[in-house]
Amino acid sequence: MSDAPILAGNELAAERAKAGQPPLVPSTSRDRGIGPHKRLVLRAATVIDGTGAPPIGPTDIVVENGRIVQLKKVTGNLANTANRPAPGDHEIDCRAKWVTPGFVDCHAHAGVAYHAANGWVPPVEYVYKLWLAHGVTTVREMGSFNGLDWMLDQKRRAAANEIAAPRLLAYSYFPAVNDMLKLIHTPEEGRVWLRKLKERGADGVKFFGAPPAIMEAALDECAKLGLKSGCHHAQMAVTRMNALTTAGWGLTSAEHYYGLPEALFEDRVVQNFPLDYDYNDEYFRFSVSGQMFRQGAEPGSKKWNETLERFLELGFTFVPTFTIYDANRDLMRARQADWHKEYTWKSMWDYFTPQRGGHGSYWYRWSTQNEIEWKENYRLWMAFINEYKNRGGRVCAGSDSGFIYQIFGFGYIRELELLQEAGFHPLEVVRAATSQGAALCGLEDEIGTVEVGKRADLLVHDHNPLTDFKLLYGTGALRLDEATNGATWHRGLKYTIKDGVIYDTAELLADVRALVKATWDEAVPARYAEPGRAAP
Repeated sequence: MSDAPILAGNELAAERAKAGQPPLVPSTSRDRGIGPHKRLVLRAATVIDGTGAPPIGPTDIVVENGRIVQLKKVTGNLANTANRPAPGDHEIDCRAKWVTPGFVDCHAHAGVAYHAANGWVPPVEYVYKLWLAHGVTTVREMGSFNGLDWMLDQKRRAAANEIAAPRLLAYSYFPAVNDMLKLIHTPEEGRVWLRKLKERGADGVKFFGAPPAIMEAALDECAKLGLKSGCHHAQMAVTRMNALTTAGWGLTSAEHYYGLPEALFEDRVVQNFPLDYDYNDEYFRFSVSGQMFRQGAEPGSKKWNETLERFLELGFTFVPTFTIYDANRDLMRARQADWHKEYTWKSMWDYFTPQRGGHGSYWYRWSTQNEIEWKENYRLWMAFINEYKNRGGRVCAGSDSGFIYQIFGFGYIRELELLQEAGFHPLEVVRAATSQGAALCGLEDEIGTVEVGKRADLLVHDHNPLTDFKLLYGTGALRLDEATNGATWHRGLKYTIKDGVIYDTAELLADVRALVKATWDEAVPARYAEPGRAAP
């Protein structure tokens, strides 16, 4: 192994290499997608623009060299070409179709170190194609756990359309917590590390916490450097600083829900942990965390309102990732989801099942009581997030897939459903998934809405997505065919357009199915075993 100094952002990848764990193989070429075209025209679309405005159409959308250059309202007979934009070198007939901005996944991982340590690392092509097949055109990669070098290479290739991948933003893990990798021990060490990270081209920083003096200094330095920041307020650090504390220090966004219940505590400082609690026991970690919101202020109380207003004053953002804990409410539902059989990588499935040492594989004794507690946790959590949105706060969609029976792409669509469950109007859901996500990433001038001047990140839907987000799943949704009185699967998303490159989602999904089937065929020669079941 080289004796060269480890560069900022590469520390976890270096530790993995030292342990003999294989790196994630990067994507280096593009085998799907056509374009970008010099002039692309989408004809007679009904547009849902991402701002929260209602659908409008028919509209011709003209794209030149990857940017929207014209939106033209169509009047009269759609077959009439008079007063319409000139032909393109490629056109898509969008009559009876809907066009939205591409989705922004504000919390995602291309592949992480925990997985390699436990024996599964699906090729990143699998991840990228699932994202694109579900309309995700921009990803805020939270951690760059494969190393910043790896992530920046993939970001460059995606930007140049050399690979079939969404636009990628690289956020690096801040190594200052005891339970992962702690290399930063003083505020000045943190500032120096962040300056090096900025010089290397990172877009932001993923925190899990740190000693308060280090965390406050680090967030101050992020502000000076123009680095965005997000924090998973880990239980080992949250007693000393909850989400409201770090928001006051300049944190950009809170990831998941950690740190929010603690900001609502009125009659305690420390969560009511069982006395035999052990953070390293994943069952304890996730079962007990489902009790936290019940220990905080009630909705509508003075403390509840004061906390909401303070977050609003700070211009704070929440990325709740409701989807990644969804199995905690109903394990059987998550385990038997429609997509696992054809879209879940074999070793991923093995990783999800109960095991000691696997992050998020804590189903050792998951009980009815655990699910009841988590359902109540969601009720209070969703009430806060919905009210924050109602008062003008920014809430964004993120998936964190790759754990807890959630797989890439599918987990993001589940997040849209859960935002609607929380009380978001479907137009507000699309807004959270597009323009709000773009603003969090600092890309609001480039993506997030269907407007002249924006990048051509567009989704073409065969069905109105506002009427049922289930139609966005790669599997589609089971429906009745009235003509035959039989069951049929309807799928809504036809094309994902990223930077003017047109991806046929059916092709992407077929590629993924073939990749996944091979992993199961290798495990069960000549016979395809359903995930979670023995081979017949």
